[in-house]
Amino acid sequence: MVLLTRGLLTVLLERASAEDPEPVNVLLDTTPAGELGGDTGGADPETPVLTHFYLPEAGGSVRAVFGMDLGTPTGRARFVSHTDGDPALTEADDLAGAVLVAVPPYEEGDVYAYDRRGRGVDLAIVDAEPPEERLGEP
Repeated sequence: MVLLTRGLLTVLLERASAEDPEPVNVLLDTTPAGELGGDTGGADPETPVLTHFYLPEAGGSVRAVFGMDLGTPTGRARFVSHTDGDPALTEADDLAGAVLVAVPPYEEGDVYAYDRRGRGVDLAIVDAEPPEERLGEP
């Protein structure tokens, strides 16, 4: 099962809708459920919950110089949009620990989760929020 915060899902679906007909491919990362505020659906405190995304443009200048993406962490999952409406994984999708595929019209029910082997897995949306982060604080 893949756990995802409702706030992150909302942002991802808005981005997919705004970019359509161009596909979206966004790196996602997690926060342990125990560090989240709100309803985690009873998840174990150590369970990873998808809470953050990294902009695809991050590290572009490093990539331009060295030919590889050093500016983006490895992440735990990917969110991709399939503008053709087919939710199945393709060879063009970046495989990660989990892949979320969204299809038009980019509503909550239009997102499908897969594991790294391409098998469909359950997706649970939780009404939790990651802790507030501030620059310059330890």
